[in-house]
Amino acid sequence: MAGLKSILSQSTSIVTRKTGNEYVLVPITNNIADMNSVYTLNETGAFIWEHIDGKRTVEEIITELMNEYEIDKQNAESDVFIFIGNMSKYLIIN
Repeated sequence: MAGLKSILSQSTSIVTRKTGNEYVLVPITNNIADMNSVYTLNETGAFIWEHIDGKRTVEEIITELMNEYEIDKQNAESDVFIFIGNMSKYLIIN
């Protein structure tokens, strides 16, 4: 489980395409796209995804989310940890 000081990165087995404010994530296995497991991220998910870069801590991502969307820390933490939990479950982040 990720903590506030964890630094996460996007899986190299995911191809991403940005469409407007959303991202489409497509898992790649043996150089073949798994079209049965395509994920679409809303604007908030896309923002978090962009900040999971192998450099920022989870705490920094939460702070940036708070500033970008002018939300309180509790909601920002909840959004980020739910996102991380879902993406970790499907091995989309490391």
